[in-house]
Formats: sequence, C-alpha cells, structure tokens
Amino acid sequence: MEPIRINKSTSLSAAVLDEATLEKINRFALEPLTAEQVFTFKATLCDTRIDRDGERFTAAALGKMKELFVGKTTIKDHMMSAENQIARIYDTELVRSGDETELIAFCYMVRTAGNADLIAEIVGGIKKEGSVSCVVSQRVCSICGKNNLQTPCRHIAGKEYDGEICCKLLDGVEDAYEFSLVAVPAQRSAGIHKAAELPEKMPEDTRENTQVVQALLLSAKAAAYRAKYNIEQEEI
Repeated sequence: MEPIRINKSTSLSAAVLDEATLEKINRFALEPLTAEQVFTFKATLCDTRIDRDGERFTAAALGKMKELFVGKTTIKDHMMSAENQIARIYDTELVRSGDETELIAFCYMVRTAGNADLIAEIVGGIKKEGSVSCVVSQRVCSICGKNNLQTPCRHIAGKEYDGEICCKLLDGVEDAYEFSLVAVPAQRSAGIHKAAELPEKMPEDTRENTQVVQALLLSAKAAAYRAKYNIEQEEI
C-alpha cells in the first residue's frame, strides 16, 4: 500500500521580523534581503488534537514535519504552479499547548507591487485560513491498532466503542509538499486525499455490516481522489 497525501487546515498570525529572522530568511535568497523588502507571518500548520475528520497527528509525526516543512513553498488553493507561489517557510517550531503540541511555521514574502493587496489582506485578517499538504504511511485505528492504509477495520472515526471514541492516528510522515492559503480549510470528507484500497476479498460478515461497507466505500472514493491528483500532476 502506498503512502497517502493529506491536506489539513491551518491558521495565520503576525510574526516578528528582527536580525535573527532576516538571517534565516536570507539562507533562501540569492541576494541578501533587507527588512524593508520582506513581509513575515506565521501559521499553525497542525497539532496533535483530533480534528473534524476524526484524525490526529502523533507527536512523532509533527517532529518529522518540523524538519520537512523548512524551505517549502506557500501557494494558494493547493494549485501547484510557479506563478502561484506567494511565500516560503523559513523556520518551524514545536509549541506545547496544554497536553497538546502544535507545529508552527514562519513564512516570508518579498514585497512587490503585485502582492501588496495580498499582504494587506493577510494583515487585515481577510486571508487567515490555510491548509497543509503532506504524505503519511500510517493511519492507525485507536481502537484496534490496525494501520488502515494496509488493513481496513470495522471502527469508524468519531464513533464510540466500549466507552472510547475512535480516532485515526496519522504517523510515518514521508514528505511535506506545501502550505496553502485557502478560503475554506479542510473539512470532514472534503479536501482530504486518501488512498486506502478495498481488499481483494471481503469477509462475508463484512458485507452485511453497513458501517464497514460505508468505510470501505469512502476508502475507494479516496483512491479516486489520489488518481485525480496524479492526473493533475501530469498535466502541470
């Protein structure tokens, strides 16, 4: 089973620009930039909380993404083209928030006449939602411990089993693609690229279990999303 690509929602806020920050930014510039030439902001890329898809990243997954997202591009609406690049991630950090951990990304833009309106919209709070795209190889059920990318199980994220709410743990991060500004962040069953596939042979009792069949159909639908993504990549 191949790893899956997923998109998750983020949020933006202001970032401080000082000499240390400028030094980090200039690692990615061909010529040194001055403070007057750049605009910076930060984004909470993801955390270890259970999201609206009934999934959550593990702390280990966030640690890996902290490394992988440095230097990655920021685009709009997950539209992958050079013309659509608007910023770059120059640094990341993990922040503890109570019992949870958040992955923060720091981004910079080069101020131009062409992006003045976008910067104004970010500062004004109009453009404040975002979504990250990365690749994971594990989607582990919190009830039975099966990696659903290899072995589908009966347990549905968000459902209760013997007093425990099921969630799917995302781990085994293999790559980080980009961070996007979007109008509507990832919601339940929308904008998420999954790639779990139907097993070659379904057990007889599974065929009669409505919830399991629904879960398998969602997995099949996810595979279709992945195929659509691959086609779009070929066309770029």
